[in-house]
Amino acid sequence: FTDTERLIGDAAKNQVALNPSNTVFDAKRLIGRKIDDPVVEADMKHWPFAVVGDGGKPKIKVEYKGEDKTFYPEEISSMVLVKMKEIAEAYLGQTVSNAVV
Repeated sequence: FTDTERLIGDAAKNQVALNPSNTVFDAKRLIGRKIDDPVVEADMKHWPFAVVGDGGKPKIKVEYKGEDKTFYPEEISSMVLVKMKEIAEAYLGQTVSNAVV
């Protein structure tokens, strides 16, 4: 996440050194877990981005467009899947409606 856009894939990797606290990875590791899960607590020690609790569920906290925002890990995964769909459609030159990931 930057002040102006969401970056996914290589674009995000290329700016991680400049913006580590807003560069999210490993979101899938949070899906289905509680904020007080020992695995989540251990992972949080190694991540440069913040993870906060919301009703016992973990949410990833970033600064986006000048505001603090929080996203569930499922939302982050959704953003990645949407980008994957866009890339596939651009490569194939047609709409993708059924895919297995």
